[in-house]
Amino acid sequence: MQKPLVIAAPDVMTEQARWLARLSGERRLSVLTTQAYERDLRQFLSFMTRHLGGPPTLADLSDLRPLDLRAFMAERRREGAGARTLGRGLAGIRSYLRHLERKGLANAAGAAATRAPRQPKSLPKPLSALDASRVVDADLQLAEEPWIAARNAAVLTLLYGCGLRISEALSLTRSDLPRAGDAIRITGKGGKTRIVPLLPVARQAIDAYLRLSPFAPASDAPMFRGARGGPLQPAIIQKEMRRLRAALDLPDTATPHALRHSFATHLLAGGGDLRTIQELLGHASLSTTQVYTGVDSSRLLDIYDRAHPRA
Repeated sequence: MQKPLVIAAPDVMTEQARWLARLSGERRLSVLTTQAYERDLRQFLSFMTRHLGGPPTLADLSDLRPLDLRAFMAERRREGAGARTLGRGLAGIRSYLRHLERKGLANAAGAAATRAPRQPKSLPKPLSALDASRVVDADLQLAEEPWIAARNAAVLTLLYGCGLRISEALSLTRSDLPRAGDAIRITGKGGKTRIVPLLPVARQAIDAYLRLSPFAPASDAPMFRGARGGPLQPAIIQKEMRRLRAALDLPDTATPHALRHSFATHLLAGGGDLRTIQELLGHASLSTTQVYTGVDSSRLLDIYDRAHPRA
């Protein structure tokens, strides 16, 4: 009978068991996450066995070099592992080495100095114009309380109709609403402010909510309130979006942030220019907006050809 492959010395395996117990006990990581970390470390120790010509000991791991970790990731990449898998694997190895470092058994500096692979940018898929309209329709909201249904419709309308982030929508106060005019000042990431048009449909949705709401917060307090009167939390809107997904037969990619993405995509499809969409979204650079709206380089050049006076 073939003997099982030994991938590490007994002292390494003993500390591995203690590390895994700490992850699931003190840190309360899920079973799946703990299993993924165990698998990633097992793959690394198997690599080190081949790399060193024998099962690694704690002494071998006591001062790992970035070169060792880069060699491991290079092998995993050749095997087909993607950037996300490699990043998670490196995170597991770092966690184990920090466990050893706390006990004076290793130096985790080499792992900390090793850069994780750059993660690919992923964006939610935009909803169709019809599906986005259904999501923000006050008559299709699922909450039994009329004021809560109106609240949810107003928040979702701000995401799709104004391109706001969910945090920006939920931080709006009564004093932020213009008494006259059709634009609101939004404070976004990094404290940067921008002016965003407030469409009549969005203003009407907000007014309908304010008329029905049983709460009257101070003018400088968030106007969207939870069922008990406290500031509305993003998790509530995210949960409501999941319910709408099921009720309206929408894909899992239909999230609150996908409404903001839909706002930008539909504007671009309707002839909006990237620079204006950049300002509306509050992006720091045009390249971010280019990726966000899914516009390719040929479309970008076409826009410049049509818009630039020297084109």
